[in-house]
Amino acid sequence: MDIVLEGLDTYLFDVIYATLLPAQSPIVPGNATTYDSLKSPVGFQPRTWEFIPASEYVSFPPGKYAYMSSWARDDWRRQWLSLFLITWVFGAVVYFTFASLSYVFVFDKATFNHPKYLKNQIRLEIIQTLKSLPVMALFTAPCFLLEIRGYSKMYDQTADGPGLWYNVLQFPFFIMFTDFFIYWIHRGLHHPLVYKRLHKPHHKWIMPTPYASHAFEPLDGFAQSIPYHVFPFLFPLQKFAYIILFAFINIWTIMIHDGEYVAENPVINGAACHTMHHLYFNYNYGQFTTLWDRIHGSYRKPNDELFRKELKMCQTEWKKQTEEMEKIVKEVEGEDDRQYLPDEPKKVR
Repeated sequence: MDIVLEGLDTYLFDVIYATLLPAQSPIVPGNATTYDSLKSPVGFQPRTWEFIPASEYVSFPPGKYAYMSSWARDDWRRQWLSLFLITWVFGAVVYFTFASLSYVFVFDKATFNHPKYLKNQIRLEIIQTLKSLPVMALFTAPCFLLEIRGYSKMYDQTADGPGLWYNVLQFPFFIMFTDFFIYWIHRGLHHPLVYKRLHKPHHKWIMPTPYASHAFEPLDGFAQSIPYHVFPFLFPLQKFAYIILFAFINIWTIMIHDGEYVAENPVINGAACHTMHHLYFNYNYGQFTTLWDRIHGSYRKPNDELFRKELKMCQTEWKKQTEEMEKIVKEVEGEDDRQYLPDEPKKVR
């Protein structure tokens, strides 16, 4: 994340902070012997700040505005605020971009006719997400702050890591590590003492659309992201790999809510498996694989009709799904307080 912060500092934040919080006297680069354009008053020793590139592969050298704010780049308050804004805005951009692409090109609009599709559902999903993103960013920013201030095991060059072999193996290792812990966190969120307080808002969507992917109660959403943030404090992780994985996680979360059941695979926890979770609640807690569900007896094979176009949107199958889902809702939640669309035929948008 320090690479992203460096780039945005150079092209955006330096100007903003210099404008809003101007320095009484320009900050002198700590690695400079002379800096004629930013001389200080006689007798005043300005605070120094030294530019150290976040990566040897790519860097964004600072301009004059980097030295013109009372909040130097290495001020933890500035770093925290910048990281909070980056996390919030980046999350929103990824969410709207990829959820919209999925909605337009992947999502089956016939889902709107399902008897458990909610009234104004997409609007409600987006509202829930917009409320949650800034709060989740508030929880996440301190994790990023600790990382960029050197407390994690992230590395830049291969020579700084375990070796060339690890540059490849870190990806499946990260997936396996997070998949294991997310399984238990997610399963814990379904405990009767926790479910109604935290996880129920995400299960409001029985037949989710891509816009439901980030529609969590904020603490719920952050809880399921904790393994992603813990990993680089326990194990080495290359900086660019971290950025790639962070983007992949957000996109994957959208993909498993897109309702297009193309991965009829017993190992991958794709959209079909996750649809079973939204329909029947107590199955398929995994994030990427079905491994831990299988080991601990919570795996439910996706219904065969999900992979057959002629049956996927069949009224008879929908009736079976609805009857079973309603029984489980009574056990898990008691009264079903969702507002579904009326029974008359609905238009496919």
